[in-house]
Amino acid sequence: MTRFKTPRGARDRLPEEQHLWDRVTGAFERACRLHGFGRIQTPTFESADLFIRAVGEETDIGSKELYTLDDRGGEHLALRPEGTAPVVRAYNEHGMKVRSQPVRLYYLQPHFRYDRPQAGRYREHNQMGAEVLGEEDASVDVEAISLIWEVLIGLGLTGLELEINSIGDPVCRPNYRRALVDYYQDRLDELCQDCNRRFTSNPLRLLDCKKDRCLQIAGKAPRSIDFLCGDCSDHLAVLRKGLDALEIDYAVNPRLVRGLDYYTRTVFEILPAGGAAQGSLAGGGRYDLLSEYIGGDSVPGMGFGSGIERVILNLQEQDLDGAPAARPDAFVGPLSSAAKPVAAALSSQLRSVGLATIFGYRDASARSHLRRANSAGSRIAVLIGDRDLSNGSVSVRDMDKKTQTEVKLEEAARTIKDLLTD
Repeated sequence: MTRFKTPRGARDRLPEEQHLWDRVTGAFERACRLHGFGRIQTPTFESADLFIRAVGEETDIGSKELYTLDDRGGEHLALRPEGTAPVVRAYNEHGMKVRSQPVRLYYLQPHFRYDRPQAGRYREHNQMGAEVLGEEDASVDVEAISLIWEVLIGLGLTGLELEINSIGDPVCRPNYRRALVDYYQDRLDELCQDCNRRFTSNPLRLLDCKKDRCLQIAGKAPRSIDFLCGDCSDHLAVLRKGLDALEIDYAVNPRLVRGLDYYTRTVFEILPAGGAAQGSLAGGGRYDLLSEYIGGDSVPGMGFGSGIERVILNLQEQDLDGAPAARPDAFVGPLSSAAKPVAAALSSQLRSVGLATIFGYRDASARSHLRRANSAGSRIAVLIGDRDLSNGSVSVRDMDKKTQTEVKLEEAARTIKDLLTD
C-alpha cells in the first residue's frame, strides 16, 4: 500500500507549533484593530485572468507559478497566489467606493504558487496582509509600513532592515523606462534568459532578478529616484518625513522594484537579520492603477503582505519561540465501565468552570491512566473506580507533587482549582 505524504511544497502544522502561529496572527490582528482595519476573506480561487491582468503576464506569478484549473462550466480559474488583486476586486464589486474613504481591510489566508520550495517558502503558504483603498496621500504609505513594522518589532525580532523606493507613476516612469532600455541594450548577451524576455515586456523587472550576474549589471543601472516628477518626489518626501517622525529607521534602495506590475510610487521591503538572502519578511507598495487594470474605477491603494511561515522561522532562528501551549489542567480516568458515565460527567463539569480537561474514555488500571495523564502533561489526574462510586468520591492526584487525596465528587472541581493555584 502507498504511504501518502504531504505534497511537495506543503506542510502540516502540528499542535505543538500552533502557539507560534497564534502568537503571530494574534499580534497582527490586534495591530489591525488598533489601526481601524476590518477583516476581509476572499475566495480561495478566482478567475485566472484577474491575476494575469493584475500582476502581469510576464511576471513569475503570471507566467509560471499559477495553479490553474478549468471547471465544468469552462471557466478558467486559479488558486489565489496573492491577496491584493482579490481585495481590489471585492472593493469594486461590493461598491465600497461609496463608503467613508479610505477603506481599511486586512486578511489572514493561504496563497498558492508553483515555486521552488525552500525554508520559509512553500507552494501553499499563508500571508497576513493589509490594504488601504481610496486615499492617495503618502501618509497612508507611512501607516501601512508602520503597522507591519510594529507587529514584527513587537514580536521581539531584532536586526530588521526597512528598504523603501519610489518607482514613479505614468507621468515620469516612461522616461525612466527609456533610460533603462538604453542602459541594458548593449548588455543583453550578459543577461539570463528571463531578463532577456523582461527587457521587451517590462524593463523595470530587470532590477528584480536575483541571479548574480544580473545583480551586478543592475547595480550600475539608472536609478528611478533620479527620474521622478514633482508629484512623485513630493510623495516620497512625505513618506520619508512620516517614517522619520515615527523614528523608524530605513534606507532608500534605488534598485527595489518588487516583483509585480501593478506597483506605482512607493515600494518597500522589510528584511530579516542577515539581509535579503533569507527573503523579505514583509513587502508591498502603492498600486494606484491596479483597479483600472482589472476593469474597475480609478482607486488609489496601498498595501503589503507578510509570510506567516517566514516570520515564524525567523522567530525560531532568534530563539523567540515563546512558551508552548498550556498544559491540560486535568485528566479524568475511569477504572471500570460503571465509572465511565461519572467520569464523563465530571470532565464536562470541570470544562464548564474553565479547566482544560482530558477524558480518558476507556476503563483501565490506575497505573495506565496515570501514565497517560503524565504523557499528556496534565497537572492533575482524577481516578474513579467502583469503590469511589460507592463512596461518592474520587481520587485526585497532583502529578507534580506526587500527592494523592480522596475527595467527595461534588467537591472535586473546587479541590482541583485550589491545587492548580498553589
